[in-house]
Amino acid sequence: MKTYLVTGGAGFIGTNFIYYLFNKYGSNIRIINYDKLTYAGNLENLSEIPDDYRKNKNYIFIRGDICNEKELNILFNTYNPDIVVNFAAESHVDRSISNARRFIKTNIEGTHTLLETAKNKWLNKNKWKKGKLFLHISTDEIYGELGKSGYFSETTPIAPRSPYSASKASADMIVKSYFLTFKMPVIISRCSNNYGPYQFPEKFIPLIINNCLNNRKIPIYGDGKNIRDWIYVEDHIRALNMIIEKGKPGEIYNIGGQNEIDNISLAKNIVDIVAKQTGINIDDSLIEFVNDRPGHDYRYAMNISKIGNKLNWKPEYLFIEGIRKTINWYMKNRNWLNEIVNGEYKEYYKNMYENRIG
Repeated sequence: MKTYLVTGGAGFIGTNFIYYLFNKYGSNIRIINYDKLTYAGNLENLSEIPDDYRKNKNYIFIRGDICNEKELNILFNTYNPDIVVNFAAESHVDRSISNARRFIKTNIEGTHTLLETAKNKWLNKNKWKKGKLFLHISTDEIYGELGKSGYFSETTPIAPRSPYSASKASADMIVKSYFLTFKMPVIISRCSNNYGPYQFPEKFIPLIINNCLNNRKIPIYGDGKNIRDWIYVEDHIRALNMIIEKGKPGEIYNIGGQNEIDNISLAKNIVDIVAKQTGINIDDSLIEFVNDRPGHDYRYAMNISKIGNKLNWKPEYLFIEGIRKTINWYMKNRNWLNEIVNGEYKEYYKNMYENRIG
Protein backbone atom coordinates (compact mmCIF):
# COMPACT_ATOMS: atom_id res chain seq x y z
CA MET A 1 0.00 0.00 0.00
CA LYS A 2 1.46 3.33 -1.10
CA THR A 3 1.56 5.94 1.67
CA TYR A 4 1.20 9.65 0.87
CA LEU A 5 2.22 12.34 3.34
CA VAL A 6 0.18 15.41 2.41
CA THR A 7 1.27 18.50 4.31
CA GLY A 8 -1.31 21.28 4.49
CA GLY A 9 -4.00 18.77 3.59
CA ALA A 10 -6.76 20.67 5.41
CA GLY A 11 -6.34 23.70 3.16
CA PHE A 12 -7.96 24.46 -0.17
CA ILE A 13 -5.81 22.58 -2.70
CA GLY A 14 -4.72 19.92 -0.20
CA THR A 15 -8.35 19.06 0.56
CA ASN A 16 -9.19 18.68 -3.12
CA PHE A 17 -6.05 16.59 -3.65
CA ILE A 18 -6.96 14.16 -0.86
CA TYR A 19 -10.49 13.68 -2.21
CA TYR A 20 -9.09 13.13 -5.70
CA LEU A 21 -6.66 10.44 -4.53
CA PHE A 22 -9.34 8.54 -2.65
CA ASN A 23 -11.76 8.81 -5.57
CA LYS A 24 -9.09 7.43 -7.90
CA TYR A 25 -7.37 4.79 -5.74
CA GLY A 26 -9.88 4.07 -2.98
CA SER A 27 -8.63 1.94 -0.10
CA ASN A 28 -5.50 0.89 -2.00
CA ILE A 29 -3.61 3.87 -0.58
CA ARG A 30 -2.98 5.48 2.77
CA ILE A 31 -2.94 9.25 3.27
CA ILE A 32 -1.37 11.02 6.23
CA ASN A 33 -2.79 14.53 6.41
CA TYR A 34 -0.30 16.66 8.37
CA ASP A 35 -1.63 20.16 8.95
CA LYS A 36 -0.96 22.89 11.50
CA LEU A 37 -4.59 24.06 11.24
CA THR A 38 -3.85 27.74 10.96
CA TYR A 39 -6.69 30.10 9.96
CA ALA A 40 -6.98 28.59 6.45
CA GLY A 41 -6.95 24.93 7.53
CA ASN A 42 -10.33 23.40 8.31
CA LEU A 43 -10.91 19.74 9.14
CA GLU A 44 -14.58 20.15 8.27
CA ASN A 45 -13.40 20.30 4.66
CA LEU A 46 -12.61 16.58 4.90
CA SER A 47 -15.75 15.45 6.71
CA GLU A 48 -16.93 13.47 3.66
CA ILE A 49 -14.05 11.00 3.79
CA PRO A 50 -15.70 7.59 4.40
CA ASP A 51 -15.67 6.31 7.99
CA ASP A 52 -14.18 3.02 6.81
CA TYR A 53 -11.10 4.87 5.55
CA ARG A 54 -10.63 6.35 9.01
CA LYS A 55 -11.26 3.08 10.85
CA ASN A 56 -8.93 1.12 8.59
CA LYS A 57 -6.20 3.77 8.77
CA ASN A 58 -6.40 4.65 5.09
CA TYR A 59 -6.80 8.23 6.27
CA ILE A 60 -4.94 9.58 9.28
CA PHE A 61 -4.90 13.19 10.41
CA ILE A 62 -2.01 14.53 12.48
CA ARG A 63 -1.93 18.11 13.66
CA GLY A 64 1.60 19.36 13.29
CA ASP A 65 4.03 21.93 11.96
CA ILE A 66 6.53 21.24 9.16
CA CYS A 67 9.04 23.29 11.15
CA ASN A 68 8.94 20.71 13.98
CA GLU A 69 11.80 18.31 13.31
CA LYS A 70 10.99 16.04 16.25
CA GLU A 71 7.36 15.54 15.16
CA LEU A 72 8.39 14.84 11.57
CA ASN A 73 10.94 12.24 12.64
CA ILE A 74 8.28 10.41 14.64
CA LEU A 75 5.88 10.59 11.70
CA PHE A 76 8.42 9.17 9.22
CA ASN A 77 9.48 6.43 11.65
CA THR A 78 5.86 5.45 12.27
CA TYR A 79 4.34 5.61 8.78
CA ASN A 80 7.31 5.47 6.37
CA PRO A 81 5.71 7.64 3.66
CA ASP A 82 6.52 6.88 0.04
CA ILE A 83 5.42 10.21 -1.41
CA VAL A 84 5.57 13.61 0.24
CA VAL A 85 3.35 16.29 -1.29
CA ASN A 86 4.18 19.61 0.31
CA PHE A 87 1.23 22.01 0.15
CA ALA A 88 1.98 23.51 3.58
CA ALA A 89 2.69 27.21 3.14
CA GLU A 90 1.76 30.71 4.09
CA SER A 91 0.28 31.83 0.79
CA HIS A 92 -1.26 35.28 0.90
CA VAL A 93 0.59 38.22 -0.61
CA ASP A 94 -1.10 40.91 1.50
CA ARG A 95 -0.34 39.07 4.72
CA SER A 96 3.30 38.77 3.68
CA ILE A 97 3.49 42.51 3.09
CA SER A 98 2.17 43.26 6.58
CA ASN A 99 4.22 40.54 8.32
CA ALA A 100 6.80 38.50 6.40
CA ARG A 101 8.25 36.60 9.36
CA ARG A 102 5.72 33.73 9.29
CA PHE A 103 6.31 33.30 5.55
CA ILE A 104 10.06 33.02 6.02
CA LYS A 105 9.66 30.48 8.80
CA THR A 106 7.04 28.21 7.23
CA ASN A 107 7.88 28.47 3.55
CA ILE A 108 11.67 28.37 3.86
CA GLU A 109 12.57 26.83 7.21
CA GLY A 110 9.62 24.44 7.14
CA THR A 111 10.38 23.20 3.63
CA HIS A 112 14.02 22.63 4.59
CA THR A 113 13.05 20.72 7.74
CA LEU A 114 10.70 18.50 5.75
CA LEU A 115 13.33 17.88 3.07
CA GLU A 116 16.01 17.04 5.59
CA THR A 117 13.74 14.64 7.46
CA ALA A 118 12.81 12.83 4.26
CA LYS A 119 16.44 12.67 3.15
CA ASN A 120 17.55 11.17 6.46
CA LYS A 121 14.87 8.47 6.26
CA TRP A 122 15.09 7.69 2.54
CA LEU A 123 18.87 7.75 1.98
CA ASN A 124 20.65 4.62 3.15
CA LYS A 125 24.39 4.10 2.52
CA ASN A 126 24.32 6.59 -0.35
CA LYS A 127 21.42 4.79 -2.03
CA TRP A 128 17.88 6.13 -2.20
CA LYS A 129 15.09 3.77 -1.24
CA LYS A 130 12.97 2.83 -4.24
CA GLY A 131 9.59 4.41 -4.88
CA LYS A 132 10.21 7.60 -2.91
CA LEU A 133 9.26 11.07 -4.18
CA PHE A 134 9.13 14.58 -2.73
CA LEU A 135 6.74 16.83 -4.68
CA HIS A 136 7.01 20.49 -3.75
CA ILE A 137 4.03 22.69 -4.65
CA SER A 138 5.11 26.14 -5.76
CA THR A 139 3.59 29.09 -7.62
CA ASP A 140 3.90 31.13 -10.81
CA GLU A 141 4.54 34.20 -8.64
CA ILE A 142 8.20 33.21 -8.16
CA TYR A 143 8.83 34.33 -11.76
CA GLY A 144 7.85 37.95 -11.09
CA GLU A 145 5.56 39.71 -13.53
CA LEU A 146 4.93 39.87 -17.26
CA GLY A 147 4.01 42.72 -19.55
CA LYS A 148 1.21 42.49 -22.09
CA SER A 149 2.86 39.59 -23.91
CA GLY A 150 4.98 36.55 -23.17
CA TYR A 151 4.72 33.51 -20.90
CA PHE A 152 6.61 32.00 -18.00
CA SER A 153 8.47 28.81 -18.89
CA GLU A 154 10.33 26.51 -16.51
CA THR A 155 13.59 28.22 -17.52
CA THR A 156 12.35 31.77 -16.90
CA PRO A 157 14.68 33.40 -14.35
CA ILE A 158 13.25 33.67 -10.84
CA ALA A 159 12.41 37.29 -9.97
CA PRO A 160 9.93 37.41 -7.04
CA ARG A 161 8.48 40.78 -6.11
CA SER A 162 6.74 40.20 -2.75
CA PRO A 163 7.84 38.63 0.55
CA TYR A 164 5.47 35.74 -0.17
CA SER A 165 6.83 34.97 -3.63
CA ALA A 166 10.41 35.49 -2.40
CA SER A 167 9.87 32.91 0.35
CA LYS A 168 8.45 30.43 -2.17
CA ALA A 169 11.31 31.07 -4.60
CA SER A 170 13.78 30.45 -1.78
CA ALA A 171 12.07 27.16 -0.95
CA ASP A 172 12.20 26.13 -4.63
CA MET A 173 15.94 26.74 -4.72
CA ILE A 174 16.49 24.67 -1.59
CA VAL A 175 14.40 21.82 -3.01
CA LYS A 176 16.35 21.94 -6.28
CA SER A 177 19.64 21.94 -4.38
CA TYR A 178 18.73 18.65 -2.72
CA PHE A 179 18.47 17.07 -6.15
CA LEU A 180 21.70 18.60 -7.43
CA THR A 181 23.65 17.86 -4.26
CA PHE A 182 22.19 14.58 -3.03
CA LYS A 183 20.27 13.31 -6.11
CA MET A 184 17.17 13.30 -3.89
CA PRO A 185 14.00 12.35 -5.84
CA VAL A 186 12.32 15.76 -5.82
CA ILE A 187 10.01 17.48 -8.30
CA ILE A 188 8.74 21.07 -8.25
CA SER A 189 5.37 22.11 -9.68
CA ARG A 190 4.50 25.75 -10.29
CA CYS A 191 0.85 26.60 -10.87
CA SER A 192 -1.18 29.65 -11.82
CA ASN A 193 -4.10 30.99 -9.76
CA ASN A 194 -6.46 28.27 -8.52
CA TYR A 195 -10.18 28.52 -7.84
CA GLY A 196 -12.84 26.02 -6.80
CA PRO A 197 -14.49 24.39 -3.75
CA TYR A 198 -13.14 24.89 -0.22
CA GLN A 199 -11.01 27.95 -1.02
CA PHE A 200 -10.66 30.19 2.02
CA PRO A 201 -12.73 33.31 1.33
CA GLU A 202 -9.95 35.84 1.73
CA LYS A 203 -8.92 34.86 -1.80
CA PHE A 204 -10.17 36.86 -4.76
CA ILE A 205 -12.85 34.65 -6.33
CA PRO A 206 -14.57 33.34 -3.15
CA LEU A 207 -14.43 36.86 -1.71
CA ILE A 208 -16.31 38.20 -4.73
CA ILE A 209 -18.85 35.37 -4.56
CA ASN A 210 -19.45 35.85 -0.84
CA ASN A 211 -19.82 39.61 -1.18
CA CYS A 212 -22.31 39.11 -4.01
CA LEU A 213 -24.35 36.67 -1.91
CA ASN A 214 -24.42 39.21 0.92
CA ASN A 215 -24.83 42.33 -1.24
CA ARG A 216 -21.54 43.79 -0.04
CA LYS A 217 -19.12 46.03 -1.86
CA ILE A 218 -16.40 44.32 -3.91
CA PRO A 219 -13.13 46.24 -3.47
CA ILE A 220 -10.75 46.01 -6.44
CA TYR A 221 -7.12 47.12 -6.32
CA GLY A 222 -6.03 49.98 -8.56
CA ASP A 223 -7.76 50.07 -11.95
CA GLY A 224 -8.60 46.36 -11.98
CA LYS A 225 -6.49 45.73 -15.09
CA ASN A 226 -4.11 43.23 -13.48
CA ILE A 227 -4.27 39.92 -15.35
CA ARG A 228 -4.10 36.39 -13.97
CA ASP A 229 -4.26 32.93 -15.53
CA TRP A 230 -6.95 30.98 -13.67
CA ILE A 231 -7.14 27.19 -13.35
CA TYR A 232 -9.96 25.13 -11.86
CA VAL A 233 -8.52 23.21 -8.92
CA GLU A 234 -9.48 19.79 -10.29
CA ASP A 235 -7.30 20.39 -13.35
CA HIS A 236 -4.41 21.29 -11.07
CA ILE A 237 -4.92 18.14 -9.00
CA ARG A 238 -4.95 15.94 -12.11
CA ALA A 239 -1.66 17.50 -13.16
CA LEU A 240 -0.10 16.80 -9.77
CA ASN A 241 -1.16 13.17 -9.91
CA MET A 242 0.37 12.82 -13.39
CA ILE A 243 3.59 14.36 -12.10
CA ILE A 244 3.70 11.83 -9.26
CA GLU A 245 3.05 8.93 -11.64
CA LYS A 246 5.15 9.99 -14.65
CA GLY A 247 7.27 12.99 -13.68
CA LYS A 248 11.06 12.94 -13.75
CA PRO A 249 12.96 13.67 -10.51
CA GLY A 250 14.85 16.95 -10.62
CA GLU A 251 12.39 18.53 -13.05
CA ILE A 252 10.09 21.55 -12.77
CA TYR A 253 6.62 21.51 -14.34
CA ASN A 254 4.51 24.60 -15.00
CA ILE A 255 0.75 24.15 -14.67
CA GLY A 256 -1.78 26.68 -15.96
CA GLY A 257 -5.39 26.98 -17.00
CA GLN A 258 -4.84 29.06 -20.17
CA ASN A 259 -7.63 31.33 -18.94
CA GLU A 260 -6.25 34.85 -18.74
CA ILE A 261 -8.62 37.53 -17.51
CA ASP A 262 -8.20 40.89 -15.82
CA ASN A 263 -9.57 41.43 -12.32
CA ILE A 264 -12.33 43.87 -13.23
CA SER A 265 -13.70 41.60 -15.99
CA LEU A 266 -13.57 38.63 -13.64
CA ALA A 267 -15.50 40.49 -10.95
CA LYS A 268 -18.16 41.64 -13.44
CA ASN A 269 -18.58 38.10 -14.77
CA ILE A 270 -19.08 36.69 -11.29
CA VAL A 271 -21.58 39.40 -10.34
CA ASP A 272 -23.56 38.65 -13.50
CA ILE A 273 -23.59 34.86 -12.95
CA VAL A 274 -24.54 35.13 -9.27
CA ALA A 275 -27.36 37.56 -10.10
CA LYS A 276 -28.76 35.21 -12.76
CA GLN A 277 -28.43 32.04 -10.68
CA THR A 278 -29.82 33.47 -7.43
CA GLY A 279 -32.17 36.23 -8.48
CA ILE A 280 -30.38 38.59 -6.06
CA ASN A 281 -30.73 42.19 -7.25
CA ILE A 282 -27.06 43.04 -7.72
CA ASP A 283 -25.01 44.58 -10.52
CA ASP A 284 -21.63 46.14 -11.24
CA SER A 285 -22.33 48.99 -8.82
CA LEU A 286 -21.07 46.66 -6.05
CA ILE A 287 -17.56 47.10 -7.45
CA GLU A 288 -15.42 49.85 -5.98
CA PHE A 289 -11.79 50.68 -6.65
CA VAL A 290 -9.34 51.09 -3.78
CA ASN A 291 -5.69 52.08 -3.54
CA ASP A 292 -3.40 49.54 -5.17
CA ARG A 293 -1.17 47.35 -3.02
CA PRO A 294 2.62 47.78 -3.06
CA GLY A 295 4.42 45.95 -5.85
CA HIS A 296 1.22 44.60 -7.42
CA ASP A 297 2.31 42.39 -10.33
CA TYR A 298 0.62 43.29 -13.62
CA ARG A 299 0.29 39.91 -15.33
CA TYR A 300 1.03 36.20 -14.91
CA ALA A 301 0.72 33.61 -17.71
CA MET A 302 2.16 30.11 -17.99
CA ASN A 303 3.72 28.20 -20.86
CA ILE A 304 2.47 24.65 -20.20
CA SER A 305 3.98 22.94 -23.23
CA LYS A 306 6.44 20.90 -21.14
CA ILE A 307 3.84 19.13 -19.01
CA GLY A 308 1.68 18.75 -22.10
CA ASN A 309 4.41 17.18 -24.22
CA LYS A 310 6.11 15.13 -21.51
CA LEU A 311 3.12 13.98 -19.43
CA ASN A 312 0.23 14.44 -21.85
CA TRP A 313 -1.66 16.78 -19.52
CA LYS A 314 -3.82 19.72 -20.46
CA PRO A 315 -6.57 21.62 -18.62
CA GLU A 316 -10.06 20.28 -19.27
CA TYR A 317 -12.26 22.99 -17.75
CA LEU A 318 -13.22 26.06 -19.69
CA PHE A 319 -13.24 29.04 -17.38
CA ILE A 320 -16.98 29.67 -17.66
CA GLU A 321 -17.65 26.02 -16.75
CA GLY A 322 -15.29 26.06 -13.79
CA ILE A 323 -16.53 29.38 -12.43
CA ARG A 324 -20.17 28.25 -12.60
CA LYS A 325 -19.31 25.07 -10.69
CA THR A 326 -17.44 27.13 -8.13
CA ILE A 327 -20.31 29.60 -7.65
CA ASN A 328 -22.77 26.70 -7.29
CA TRP A 329 -20.56 25.10 -4.63
CA TYR A 330 -20.39 28.29 -2.55
CA MET A 331 -24.12 28.84 -2.92
CA LYS A 332 -24.80 25.31 -1.65
CA ASN A 333 -22.30 25.73 1.18
CA ARG A 334 -23.29 29.12 2.54
CA ASN A 335 -23.21 27.68 6.07
CA TRP A 336 -19.52 26.91 5.55
CA LEU A 337 -18.96 30.50 4.40
CA ASN A 338 -21.00 32.01 7.22
CA GLU A 339 -19.18 30.01 9.90
CA ILE A 340 -15.89 31.48 8.69
CA VAL A 341 -16.94 35.03 7.85
CA ASN A 342 -19.30 35.60 10.78
CA GLY A 343 -17.63 33.36 13.34
CA GLU A 344 -14.08 33.24 14.59
CA TYR A 345 -12.77 35.55 11.86
CA LYS A 346 -15.49 38.19 12.00
CA GLU A 347 -13.18 41.07 12.90
CA TYR A 348 -10.65 39.99 10.31
CA TYR A 349 -13.29 40.01 7.58
CA LYS A 350 -14.66 43.33 8.73
CA ASN A 351 -11.25 44.80 8.00
CA MET A 352 -10.88 42.80 4.80
CA TYR A 353 -14.02 44.30 3.26
CA GLU A 354 -12.61 47.75 3.86
CA ASN A 355 -9.16 46.93 2.40
CA ARG A 356 -8.82 44.90 -0.78
CA ILE A 357 -7.37 41.45 -0.04
CA GLY A 358 -6.80 39.10 -2.96
